[in-house]
Amino acid sequence: MIPKFKFSLMCLSLCFLWVSPARAGTPITESLPRVFKADPHALANARAGYIAQESSLKPAVAVLFTDAAEALKITPPSVMDKHQIPPSGDKHDYMSQAPYYWRDTNSPNSGYIRRDGEHNPEAAADSDSKGLKLVCSTVQTLALAYYFSGDEKYAAKAAKILRVWFLNPATKMNPNLNFGQGIPGKVTGRPQGLISVDCLADAVDAIGLLAGSKSWSAADQRGMLGWMTPYFKWLTTSEIGLGEAAAKNNHGTCYDVQATVIALFIGNTNYARRVVLDARTVRIARQIEPDGRQPLELARTRGLHYSLKNLLGLIDLARIGQNLGVDLWHYATPDGRSISRALEFLSSYADQEIKWPYQQIDKLNYAEISEVLLRAVPEYPGNTNLTGALKYFPANDLAASRSRLLFKTGTN
Repeated sequence: MIPKFKFSLMCLSLCFLWVSPARAGTPITESLPRVFKADPHALANARAGYIAQESSLKPAVAVLFTDAAEALKITPPSVMDKHQIPPSGDKHDYMSQAPYYWRDTNSPNSGYIRRDGEHNPEAAADSDSKGLKLVCSTVQTLALAYYFSGDEKYAAKAAKILRVWFLNPATKMNPNLNFGQGIPGKVTGRPQGLISVDCLADAVDAIGLLAGSKSWSAADQRGMLGWMTPYFKWLTTSEIGLGEAAAKNNHGTCYDVQATVIALFIGNTNYARRVVLDARTVRIARQIEPDGRQPLELARTRGLHYSLKNLLGLIDLARIGQNLGVDLWHYATPDGRSISRALEFLSSYADQEIKWPYQQIDKLNYAEISEVLLRAVPEYPGNTNLTGALKYFPANDLAASRSRLLFKTGTN
């Protein structure tokens, strides 16, 4: 899988690489891109900076084109690649196994038990989850490379990958997730399976970045609308979809992000705005304590990871809300529950000398903190706790972040 934020020795050697738009292809458009999770203004500004060869963007652009070169090499995944047959009998149905459930060797019938935070390799062995995540991450990389360079080779590859997974009759996925995160011998599909496809929001934005490409036709656009429309209906009416919407923790927040982005893609702005408005009471007020803790995430075995995941989901909703006239960034309950309070609580652990006092069974990924801070700092320019926390991260890593191209970001 092509990583979102790869910074390697190879990247270091390329950090001053600058692909000229004039050489690579014709710039696609001067209008704002039709994206919903990413910030269209930030994207347009970054593209203008790329054309002007602004030095501050060179590390992030170098990583982007390094990743795009790798993305050009992949074989487009399909739901038909798996060997398992879903309970429906139709291989076009998405199917995955719950990653935290393990075979109970002490059980006479070898049933499955939950071990929170521990990934069972069996679940990843023959699953559509890996394929769809690869689709989403790859088309985002390729579409972004096309948006910046105008080079059709990136758009052509992204279009091919999208067609294989979503459009071609022989290889496309059916628009449902009835069999996501099943537990062998117990249940064929669960609401929790939707967390594995939250990357669909990135695929939707990638489609917006392909606008104007000769490789992405009006028929392709209609085809994706034809896929996303019934999927959105399933997402918002099925028992599994509604079950995830009702989740109180990061699952519910990530559902909201996915649902709002797809709603905006198909033109259901009223639904999207309602979800973002409801996030004030349904998410922020219920998930965040006045001191910034997120108890439902801290109760997990990977407390920091899930606290950051939920907070990133709230930040995504706040970004989406900016285009809908809803300000989640500065919303606070009378007793102080807010996104900024949650940020302040977690930012203190950017200093690796401060011990994380809750469960975290795997190694702390401090880069997750830096990404949250990068996106949040511009919204709270007077908050020295947040701006000061960025000093704990290598400047080179921050400069090379993909977020530099997708969102308005802060600096250290």
